[in-house]
Amino acid sequence: MTPSNDIVRLLEVMAALRDKETGCPWDIEQNFETIKPYTLEEAYEVADAIERNDPEDLCDELGDLLLQVVFHAQMAKEEGLFSFEDVVYAINKKMIRRHPHVFGDGNAKTGGKVKIRWDEIKAEEKQERSERRRARGLAEEDSRGLLDTVSRAMPANEEALKIQQKASKVGFDWNDPSLVLDKMEEEIAELRAEISKGNKDQVADEMGDLMFVLVNLARHLNVNPEMALRGTNTKFRKRFSYIEQNLADNNLDIKSATLEQMEALWVEAKSL
Repeated sequence: MTPSNDIVRLLEVMAALRDKETGCPWDIEQNFETIKPYTLEEAYEVADAIERNDPEDLCDELGDLLLQVVFHAQMAKEEGLFSFEDVVYAINKKMIRRHPHVFGDGNAKTGGKVKIRWDEIKAEEKQERSERRRARGLAEEDSRGLLDTVSRAMPANEEALKIQQKASKVGFDWNDPSLVLDKMEEEIAELRAEISKGNKDQVADEMGDLMFVLVNLARHLNVNPEMALRGTNTKFRKRFSYIEQNLADNNLDIKSATLEQMEALWVEAKSL
């Protein structure tokens, strides 16, 4: 089998890997649950390549992410659930339907108006999905709580953000970022109090409350908390690498360097 830029070849590769007789033992053993962590990991590696402004890596990582889609679709096909073609058709249908201002006679001249119409169409789709579920004798989605539709599998920051967005839609929200800052200061005070008591369980609880409020503040400031933290992680990596390199240039090992030496180099790195 030779490489090709045709998606059909990728489907053939995955089918061959999953072949019960001649395929790869590891690929054959996998299922939706075991592959799920790899799907999440590949999505983060795409984000990392974007942040590093590395188009070659981005191309490679997008391929890895596409492989995950093909992997899931192949397993679904084997179980008679759906095929890759069904996945492609579903997203084409969704994008065309949700963009009537592009593919139909809709009229949305601003991003805000597009978002309003997008949410309206999503609501229509949800209603249609509920009707299909009733026809199959399945439980109503609306019988679940508002927050039950937020996946618990996503990273905690993302889950917190989605929870807050859901609650905001029914009016359970602050209307001013300064009020969120006040709440943050309140949570810091409560965290200080628990630290002084030495109660580890309560410290962890208050730490969680503080992080939840920080996500809320980011949302009110139109900052994606996950991307903001990833940006800071990247910044920390670069500055720490600067410290390591400078110590090595002076024949010093970071394990034996003093905090004062490292702090001085950190300040230098910040100024660059």
